[in-house]
Amino acid sequence: MSEFRPVTYPLPTRPRVKYRFERIAVIGLGSVGFPLGISLAQSFYQVVGFDISKRRIAALRSGHDATGAIHHAVLADTTLRISGDPADLAQATVYIVAVPTPTDPANRPDLTALTAACELVGSHLKRGDLVVFQSVVHPGVTEEYCGQILSQVSGLASGVDFNLGCSPDRSDAGDRVHRLDNTVRTVAADSAAALDRVAAVYDKVVTAGLYRAASIRVAEAAKLLENTQRDVNIAVMNEMALICAKIGISTREVIDAAASKWNFVPYQPGLGGGQGCGVNPAGLPEHPPSVIHAARQRNDGMAGHIASVALGLLAKRGGDLCAARVGLFGIAARENTADLQNSGAVALLHALQAHGLDLRVHDAAISAHEAARAGILLSPLADMQDLDMMILAVPHAAYLVEQGFLGRMGPAGIVMDVKSVFLRQALPDGCQYWAL
Repeated sequence: MSEFRPVTYPLPTRPRVKYRFERIAVIGLGSVGFPLGISLAQSFYQVVGFDISKRRIAALRSGHDATGAIHHAVLADTTLRISGDPADLAQATVYIVAVPTPTDPANRPDLTALTAACELVGSHLKRGDLVVFQSVVHPGVTEEYCGQILSQVSGLASGVDFNLGCSPDRSDAGDRVHRLDNTVRTVAADSAAALDRVAAVYDKVVTAGLYRAASIRVAEAAKLLENTQRDVNIAVMNEMALICAKIGISTREVIDAAASKWNFVPYQPGLGGGQGCGVNPAGLPEHPPSVIHAARQRNDGMAGHIASVALGLLAKRGGDLCAARVGLFGIAARENTADLQNSGAVALLHALQAHGLDLRVHDAAISAHEAARAGILLSPLADMQDLDMMILAVPHAAYLVEQGFLGRMGPAGIVMDVKSVFLRQALPDGCQYWAL
């Protein structure tokens, strides 16, 4: 099997009508900021995409997008100015901040990248400029935290000398159906005039339409609600999976039966993760959200639960536990993406590593370099053979289309199919099967 590369899609072709009324700088060229910058460059004459990673800048300039979000032909044709030089931001009139806002192991928000971005923008801010935040934050962060940093660094007054806007990202890495252009976008700002200005920018790249939120706080809270709804629903499915295991029935069969009802939403149990994952209850101190907190605890606990099940299955199989050849397939936050942010599969990896297994790890969408940056050593596919246990944590398409994928398992091996993508009947004779 050749190494998997995320399926890319070209952005929709737009008329070559370029607008001059704003000079735009996108701060952060990851899986969110880079597609936005490419899209904006199709509609505006002057768009700069800035990132602090020299490796990322060099790769993009050479025509390679490691996130797989942009088709190489689109990248080759773009007028986006890709830069790692802060001086290139000086002429911008609109700054769009699209840096990651992950959570730490204790689910506390990590605003390190956001703080650095605010300091950078503040050093170039001028009267009349607009700063729009796409990063996912808790209500109040844009105005009370980011606005304060911008004011301190620039010496200008927020809401008077410059304005703030907010348009939280709604993209899901790897989703080729719901894209930037065809997904309704929430926009907000600190004044009616600033909101018109934010809308005028996003209207040029979003064909599905814009929703004007009543305030920046409303837009921030709406994004948290979107994330929370997903998190809670996954937690419900994980809870149900644990119940099904106790009574000895298949979670997949239960979901299939329930899905016959017209209004059932077939969420799947699993490890979760990704940029839309997790809502930190500590970020809402005035009213700790117990349901949200419980859901996050349930989802965070799944890695430890799956690791415990794996150890139990290996112990029943017999032999030296430390000599068991275990292959973990997939460490990304979601299938068919190179996103490691808040990955539940990484948490599973760490839980397994604590027990001294002969563990080897592969991911079809993440490069060895990117994994090494996260402290993870990937094994080549050639080493993923004759396994006593296969754990399919993230079902990348490359694994599912590989003929003989389950043949990587040794005689009487164990298959742990976390997301229930295989049918028991399709498995080799003699193997043991477990699914969440």
